[in-house]
Amino acid sequence: MPGSIIITGAGSGIGRVTARTFLQAGWRVGLIGRRADALNETAGDSGALVLPCNVTDAAAVDAAFDRTAAEWGRVDVLFNNAGTGLVTQTPDQVDPDEFRRVIDVNVNGVFNAARAAFRVMRAQDPQGGRIINNGSVSAHAPRPGSIAYTASKHAVTGITRSLSLDGRPFNIACGQIDIGNALTEMAEAMTRGVPQADGSNRIEPVMDAQVVADAVLHMASLPEGANVQFITVMATNMPFVGRG
Repeated sequence: MPGSIIITGAGSGIGRVTARTFLQAGWRVGLIGRRADALNETAGDSGALVLPCNVTDAAAVDAAFDRTAAEWGRVDVLFNNAGTGLVTQTPDQVDPDEFRRVIDVNVNGVFNAARAAFRVMRAQDPQGGRIINNGSVSAHAPRPGSIAYTASKHAVTGITRSLSLDGRPFNIACGQIDIGNALTEMAEAMTRGVPQADGSNRIEPVMDAQVVADAVLHMASLPEGANVQFITVMATNMPFVGRG
């Protein structure tokens, strides 16, 4: 049976496609993002719960989860999707403030949402739920010039593993989807050419972001007691296996 899900970064890209996929499947969907107008565009006339807030603001994230729990009685799933990156730069070119900004969104933001979800899922009756973190193929192998993004996605993997362990006593499962070259605004550069490990600049294959949304729906729909711990969904011929 469809349940309730909160999706962060729901105003665009993978978050928007995933939100609409869950809505079409009959789920109750809460939309978190910085821009209310973008969230409203995602929601349309679906009745989705629009929850404008910045994931780096822990108090605001807590309030969004509290509102959702009050509205629906429970939160079954969190898709911890919000993230950001930098333009390709060697480490000496990266502004420390920009590095901190990426970590704040991709690590602290993921923690803030996971913390709030864990709190609600632990307290609700029946107890439990599922947290799905958006990782990246960069959690396995870096792209050139991606030190901030790659470091953040390795941290997400650590968060996923810790949540999986700490959630066991409370029936809270956690899994991670590592995505490669889903065609969104963020990945549009792949179609024009991006730096490769050998120093060249080449166009890379991409895939429809709907494939990612379908995989998240599968992960979220598993029966209690079953979990996808890690899944990699990628454009088949992208230069991931063997890169670096």
